[in-house]
Amino acid sequence: MTASAAALFGLPPEDRTSSPYTGYTRAHWEAAADGLLDAAWKWATPGGARLDLPGPPSHSGVRSDGLEGYARTLLAAGFRIAGSGGKDPNGLLERYAAGLDAGTRTPGRDDAESWPLILDHHVQGQPMVESASVALGLRLTRPWLWDRLAPDVQDRAEHWLRGALRHVPAGNNWYLFPYTVAGFLESVGRGDAETARARERALELLEHWYRGDGWYADGDGRSFDHYNGWALHLYPLLDAHLAGDERSSARHGARLREHLESYALMFGGDGSPLYFGRSLAYRFAASAAVGLGAVTGHTPLAPGASRRVASGSLRYFLERGAAGDDGLLSLGWHGPHAATLQTYSGPASPYWASKAFVALLAPAGHPLWTAPEEAAPSEGPDRVVSVPAAGFLVQSTRADGVVRLHNHGSDHVRPDEGESAADEDPLYARLAYSTVTGPTSADNTADNHLSVTVGGARSARRRIHPLGSGHGDGWGWAASWHLPVFPAGASTVPGLRVESVTVARGRHELRVHRVLGAPDGARAELTGWAVGPGGSVRSELRGLHGWEAPEDVRAPRGTAFARWATVPRLAAEVSGTVVLAALASLTAEPEADPEADPEAGSSAGAVDRVEAVGDTVAVHWADGARTCVAFGRDAVTVDHDQAL
Repeated sequence: MTASAAALFGLPPEDRTSSPYTGYTRAHWEAAADGLLDAAWKWATPGGARLDLPGPPSHSGVRSDGLEGYARTLLAAGFRIAGSGGKDPNGLLERYAAGLDAGTRTPGRDDAESWPLILDHHVQGQPMVESASVALGLRLTRPWLWDRLAPDVQDRAEHWLRGALRHVPAGNNWYLFPYTVAGFLESVGRGDAETARARERALELLEHWYRGDGWYADGDGRSFDHYNGWALHLYPLLDAHLAGDERSSARHGARLREHLESYALMFGGDGSPLYFGRSLAYRFAASAAVGLGAVTGHTPLAPGASRRVASGSLRYFLERGAAGDDGLLSLGWHGPHAATLQTYSGPASPYWASKAFVALLAPAGHPLWTAPEEAAPSEGPDRVVSVPAAGFLVQSTRADGVVRLHNHGSDHVRPDEGESAADEDPLYARLAYSTVTGPTSADNTADNHLSVTVGGARSARRRIHPLGSGHGDGWGWAASWHLPVFPAGASTVPGLRVESVTVARGRHELRVHRVLGAPDGARAELTGWAVGPGGSVRSELRGLHGWEAPEDVRAPRGTAFARWATVPRLAAEVSGTVVLAALASLTAEPEADPEADPEAGSSAGAVDRVEAVGDTVAVHWADGARTCVAFGRDAVTVDHDQAL
């Protein structure tokens, strides 16, 4: 723990007896919540209806951003106070009650207090997002806040909230916002046919979006990311838990349990979640699913392992400057970082991190807080886990605690959307992501990318089509194909297609690609992990078959983890159908003495030889194992024999 983090939030001393990994206890969580709320409330309007935090506004405007500050901090306060049985030592409930009164008196009016109206998502949709946090905060604190409001304030609040039921959400997790509003209204005796339909519609869509393995797509496409944990699982299961609905809890809880089988592995040994997907400024909200699993009992993790993951994530960000000297969460990852953001991000957006405090619904005597911390899944033996539904391959190494996600299935492209290179999103388009690296900026060389250059234009990866995945003891694979699209000239080349396979074992990544239909004069390029020079994290990329011209290229705009980065790159002239193979590696293991072990920290000795015949590549590993990748028509076969 850094002295600044402890002082900033008034954290108590570490407890290394009960929490040998993080030192954090329930008291640390309470102190962090109190500190974050205290800092935010210093920016409240006189009536308390809006928290106008400093910083550049989102595309929704300052008034919506102020509502966001009220709503998202209310969520943290709700978990904090409900988990303490109504104790409110800082007088937060009185402030939120006054703010609710002021904000709903004349909604839509352009003044210092009035909340914006909830309209359709494409007109004025952001207030719909915040309505769910308001409703959930009111539900969590009902005996101490809602039940003590004057009847006319309750009526005005209901009228404002019903805007979420009467307008069109975005076609993704947004349907869970009116679902949550309706759940609150029903819980206080204000349900009707309108609330019932909002809940029914959301559950219908949730079934449509469920893909298996505990994973939901965030909408009708193939977007799989942190929204699974902090939205698609959280809202329906928490609703059922608060309602005491055992049947619904069992249904949604079984899916969360399966989700956590793979998702719990996606936190590094240092506590960092994977840097992947949108809304990463929400930071430790990534642990919300872990905390909810512990609170409801729907988790494969032991209580001590759940606390280790959740506390590790909270501590990771508090120690790395997520909050500035003023105690406010910044727009970024460690500190401010513009490339982490989307246009909907405003000064209060990071306070969706409040969802992590769902863990506080477990009272002080709950095993989540009383059981000794246990190792996180990434701190156990090296693991490789495939997630076929999402097209993921998750790879973790015990020696350095690094977790890598090989992405062969999540693209954030809507089914009705064309594939434009101009819309390539570095947070989804790359072949791999990790807990210690971030993607390079869109205007720098792309990391972890197979591109084809035609006529001077370099291709982008947009829609990703899975070709299968699987895993065995200590190894796994995933494959996909994509249509290269170009930012200049014709957007596509007839017949051009790229097929990609990743085979992971230990810290090594065998990357095999087949380029089909390459025109004469085309050039393929493969990049590896982007890392800061001279740091503890090191990246290697070595050609095994077909590649030439190894070099390191610069990414001056850096990543969320490094102010300035370099990216290893291989290249090859291609024409027609070409199969290419390379070995990548990302490691944070301490470098050994090169004189004692010349191959320590290097991938140079990992592969003994490579055999390539037609569309088949066989890799013989130095330890005696053998991996064979064979491309067929719209199919990939991967066979692996472990060392004897």
